[in-house]
Amino acid sequence: MGDTSIYLIFCVALVVILVVCVILLARNYIKLINRNDALSESIDNLCRLNDKLRMDRHDYLNHLQIVYGLMELEEYDEMNSYLKKVYKELLKTGKAVKTSKPAINALLAAKTAEAEAKVIDFVIEVKSDLKNLCIEDWELCKVLSNLIDNAIRALEDSDLEEKKIRVDITETKERYIFSVEDNGPKIPEDIRDKIFKRGFTTKKDEGHGMGLAIVSEIVSKNKGSLELDSDEEETVFSVSFGKGE
Repeated sequence: MGDTSIYLIFCVALVVILVVCVILLARNYIKLINRNDALSESIDNLCRLNDKLRMDRHDYLNHLQIVYGLMELEEYDEMNSYLKKVYKELLKTGKAVKTSKPAINALLAAKTAEAEAKVIDFVIEVKSDLKNLCIEDWELCKVLSNLIDNAIRALEDSDLEEKKIRVDITETKERYIFSVEDNGPKIPEDIRDKIFKRGFTTKKDEGHGMGLAIVSEIVSKNKGSLELDSDEEETVFSVSFGKGE
């Protein structure tokens, strides 16, 4: 009887260990899948940014020829107007390529193009190279991507004539700070604690209700902070992470 009890205990313990191992393997597998998806998206964004830079470089000569032609014709007002348009276009790409993180640069360039396609004024201000960032690049990409997508969706649903999104990347002595601001509708106070929970959404379409939850989970995992400030004029999501050694 004693041997049987020991055998049963051993079997139960073995089953428990196997179940725990399966759970751990499943969790690691899910993490790897998520990381692979994020890396694949980053690679796609990098390819698009590289193509954009190559096209810009190819267009430089054409721009110079046009400016030179206008100058020869003494069409100075037209030349000035043309240069302003070219400068504005080049400035957008330049601002998106200011950090030391290629994946972040590519993401910002991709989101700039996406927002402009939807007639949204997209402004980027980068005042940090993110050199000592402690969070993985692919995780930060997911945070910024979801916050920007959330802002784009908020503006798509609004009837504003002028739609704006502003992304600020700054730093203090101890932390990196990322903020995404839009001039969309105010987020009601009674749902502000709920929007970071998985599955919560104010939309009927499938696929919503995950973005901000993902942001919250990544911020918590990396010991960051997440703040929301929303009024009738603007909504701002601010995220910060400590600096690495």
